[in-house]
Amino acid sequence: MKNSTLFQEANINPKDEFQSSLGNKVNRYIKRNMYQWHKILGLITIIPVIFWTLSGLMHPFMSHWFKPSIPKEFLVAQPIQKEQCKLSIQEVLDKNKIETIKKFRIVAWNSHTYYQIKKQNDELIYFNTSDGKELINGDKIYAEWLARYFLQDQKSKLLDINLQTEFSQHYKYINRLLPVWKLSFERADGMEIYVETASSRLGTFNTNTRKTFLWVFDVFHNWSFLENISNNTLRISMMIFFLGIIIFSSLSGLVIYGFLWKRFKKVPTKTSSKSILRKYHRQIGIAVSFITFTFAFSGAYHATRKLEPNLLPEMVIEPDITSFELQKSNMLLPIEWQKVSNISVVKMRKQSYYQVFLLADEDKKASIEYFDTNTGSVLPQGNELYAKFLTKIFAKKIYEPELNISQCCELSDISTGEASTDLSNENLLKAKTLYSFDKREYGFVFKRLPVVQLAYDTPNKDSYYIETATSRLAAHVTNSDRAEGYSFAILHKFSLMEWAGKNVRDITTMIAAIGVLVVSLLGFVLFIKK
Repeated sequence: MKNSTLFQEANINPKDEFQSSLGNKVNRYIKRNMYQWHKILGLITIIPVIFWTLSGLMHPFMSHWFKPSIPKEFLVAQPIQKEQCKLSIQEVLDKNKIETIKKFRIVAWNSHTYYQIKKQNDELIYFNTSDGKELINGDKIYAEWLARYFLQDQKSKLLDINLQTEFSQHYKYINRLLPVWKLSFERADGMEIYVETASSRLGTFNTNTRKTFLWVFDVFHNWSFLENISNNTLRISMMIFFLGIIIFSSLSGLVIYGFLWKRFKKVPTKTSSKSILRKYHRQIGIAVSFITFTFAFSGAYHATRKLEPNLLPEMVIEPDITSFELQKSNMLLPIEWQKVSNISVVKMRKQSYYQVFLLADEDKKASIEYFDTNTGSVLPQGNELYAKFLTKIFAKKIYEPELNISQCCELSDISTGEASTDLSNENLLKAKTLYSFDKREYGFVFKRLPVVQLAYDTPNKDSYYIETATSRLAAHVTNSDRAEGYSFAILHKFSLMEWAGKNVRDITTMIAAIGVLVVSLLGFVLFIKK
């Protein structure tokens, strides 16, 4: 009662006094603990920030400014020399007593033409189309010819050649193609080149400088050393953990130095190196706080996708095809041979088809036509039908990972009735053949062209990109993939700056990374001084 009287005499509301006291306690708690936690979070992440920013600064040099060049990046398709193809594929198979294959196609080099045949064990063997004789070590010989063609180098000594069936530090998953031959040449630049003979494509190439860049980026940006000593799950988990701390550190710094600075700042009695450091740490920190957040957020979001199983390497359909199924001679097909660049064979359900690749001309783009191996009759819209057939199988495998698609030609007839796995129930929104990469969804990272894009009206808006030439799923994109892709492209790689050119975009990215690095180092120096 006495205290109430005192409050009344002083014209003070007891409730206001309590709230004021509570507010002061909260302010003191926030000031004491938030500042302390900001310092702790910054110290925890100082090493990861140094790793990521310095290795990130190297990326434009590796991928743009100091990227090595090569004279030829792809093999120009040429018309088949029909006069050299005196034997049909069935005649060659019968002559060499081969009953079953997975695939065949025609390749030519050094004025000779060969049937490249994939056996049931995936080995590639070569037979001359004129006399049917096998070329011993043909795949290795063809790999060296391809490598020298891409390099336009017929003189350098071949130091080493070996077949690589797995991705490695110098041949990352981003290159997509496997298996590839790795060839090393005796050259001043230490050139190593990777070629896929099954499609006559260049995988990638590395000089000594590029190998150094790849090692630095792999170790300090992707933290491959953690996977080497443990596993991929631990590597990704550790990266997400530290990126999460960086996010909280940047947000707490923004709150302290941006919104609540008046509560935290101390008026120095005299100018000192510590006060100058704190000034620049605050100013630069505010300037790059949003960038730090976007770098960390998009990096963590991107990393979470690496925890999901990657099924793309398994998404290939190559059923067994017997020589008996190839009744119609491939050399007697009703086609314009001057436009034919290759012939292969595929299987839909129980029927085999010759897959004929036609070159582009002034009136028509390059295309693929399908002919019945028994009758030689053409299959209308065959490439789209084959893409749909493959997509139906791949969709089932994606949503039912336990499914075995090694012998799958009849799987597309099986319907579960589930919208996510049975595309027969879904509306096809788009069917289009892509001859070039785009910047929206199917970018250069997917490597394979041409592909057939099939977009379905599913709940996830599934789009499938099928490389019919190799019977592979090149990419499967859903709404969640699009969200992550846009996040990484815009927030991490500054793709919105491409209107100004790659140089401006890369310089802007580097300035942002340097800003994040400088703020972290200034904070570390402040801690040491205190």
